[in-house]
Amino acid sequence: MKGLIQKLNKAFDNKIRLGIMSAISVNRKASFNELKELMGVTDGNLASHLKKLEELKYITVHKSFFGRKPNTEYEITPKGKEAFEIHIKALEAILKQQ
Repeated sequence: MKGLIQKLNKAFDNKIRLGIMSAISVNRKASFNELKELMGVTDGNLASHLKKLEELKYITVHKSFFGRKPNTEYEITPKGKEAFEIHIKALEAILKQQ
């Protein structure tokens, strides 16, 4: 069990970051507004968690405009996908041991 616990990634301890990574890993991309609605959090709260995941290079940011309206999308990186898969597999293994 100790080895499995060490495979858990502290970046995903927070339920909002876990939710962001879950949504982006399934859908490949998600907009800021989609994530905000899905997570049910404020702009500032979501932005701080997205910034942390971006700093870790787990997600990338793509900014564009639709007419005059800004659109920000987030995409999982290969590094983020690998880290998230390791985390999820460790969680699953821990649950199977119970």
